[in-house]
Amino acid sequence: MENLLEIRDLTYKKNLKTILDNINLNLQPGKIVALLGENGAGKTTLMRVISGIAKNYRGTVKISGESKEAQRKARLSFTDSLTGFNNSTKIKDIVKFYEIIYQDFDGKQFEQLRQFMKLDSEMRLSEMSKGMKEKLIIALAFSRKVDLYLLDEPFSGIDAMARKKIINSIILWKPENSTILVSDHFVNEIASMLDEIVIIKDKTIYTHKSTEEIREHHKSVEDYYESLYEAEDE
Repeated sequence: MENLLEIRDLTYKKNLKTILDNINLNLQPGKIVALLGENGAGKTTLMRVISGIAKNYRGTVKISGESKEAQRKARLSFTDSLTGFNNSTKIKDIVKFYEIIYQDFDGKQFEQLRQFMKLDSEMRLSEMSKGMKEKLIIALAFSRKVDLYLLDEPFSGIDAMARKKIINSIILWKPENSTILVSDHFVNEIASMLDEIVIIKDKTIYTHKSTEEIREHHKSVEDYYESLYEAEDE
């Protein structure tokens, strides 16, 4: 099967400091993959490189065979932080912006997700808690029909009950052949929906395994992940 995401010999430096070194990664269509690693390991940086936000890297990044930045951007949806919008902006105006900018934005899908997230279209960003903003960002991301969804710590401000509902529903929101790459600290909470895990350690891809392979060895995803660091501490 052809790879949906293909990264070859990727190195990224910032202020002369190497953040990512010799990254090689292939992800196939239709997968949900966790991107794991300690704080500062480079998870967000890798997503920013894939999305075309972080530039001046060495190596190649392809999404559905396309390596040019503009074509990659058209094939992915990245959970950005809404920093481009004024605090007085209403949800309904953000939606109008998305409809203009992204041809693949599905207004009906957003309306369903808005209701699921219990968000009011008339609310301004200044009136929203961190958790509400994260719900909005997730709803906007999955209202686009793309090949790759990049979810960077999407649930950190969302309460436990709502988080569980969202995680259980994500598989219904993505197109069948699309792939999700999600970084998250709640490994035990997202484990049930994962097909694979990718761990960044020492600035590179330390391991890339299917969750089926991990469970065959009588380990949960969380136990396997934690064991990599426990062995180091001994």
